[in-house]
Amino acid sequence: MGVRIKDADQLKVREDVFDEVTLLALYKLVHKKWLSAIGGSISTGKEANVFYGERDGGGIAIKIYRIRTANFTTMSSYITGDRRFSHVKKAKKELIFAWTKKEFSNLARAREAGLAVPEPLVWDRNILIMSFLGEGEVPYPQLRNVEIEDPGEVYASIIRDIDTLYNKAELVHADLSEFNILYGDQPYLIDMGQSVTRDHPRALSFLMRDIRNINRFFRSRCNARSDIDVFNEVTGLDAAEP
Repeated sequence: MGVRIKDADQLKVREDVFDEVTLLALYKLVHKKWLSAIGGSISTGKEANVFYGERDGGGIAIKIYRIRTANFTTMSSYITGDRRFSHVKKAKKELIFAWTKKEFSNLARAREAGLAVPEPLVWDRNILIMSFLGEGEVPYPQLRNVEIEDPGEVYASIIRDIDTLYNKAELVHADLSEFNILYGDQPYLIDMGQSVTRDHPRALSFLMRDIRNINRFFRSRCNARSDIDVFNEVTGLDAAEP
């Protein structure tokens, strides 16, 4: 079975994305009928590229972590201390494979807790296939690019998501901001590769950073609460502002 790759010449140029390991993983996923076509680029992040794809005539998102150019040091800091990945070797390729598996696992845990995140479908090596969040082939915009009708309601919804993620999924997003939330019929949390379990040594500092980012974005748009009030409510602690 062959895969239809649109703009194939353009993709060949991107050797940092479509290297030999990635192509092998892609063909394996095609053979198992997880995808039938790769379309245009949805986003280019610091560590990965996301492409629109098709499976059984429906849209999917194909996230490919770049083995050659991903930031090894940054990724290590989120893997170290996560008991789920304590066995992972420090070699770059193995770390990126573990990161891909970690995002799959984090998304699955978040969905199980009832959160609006992409549905993780399958992962292989450095490739993660997820449900596509958008209409037609157009992804939902990032929160930062949306004219929000009721900012107070959206703010409250995202704070509830942070709470549910922490208390039900037992995870901290660890990179939450207006860049990692898509907005369609509701806010969707995305990019959960770096998300850590609650027992991670830096979980509380990551949680506070997430809360500060969301409050910073909404402070000029609605009556955002104080960082420490949200932190204390989510954690059940009685921490004071440092």
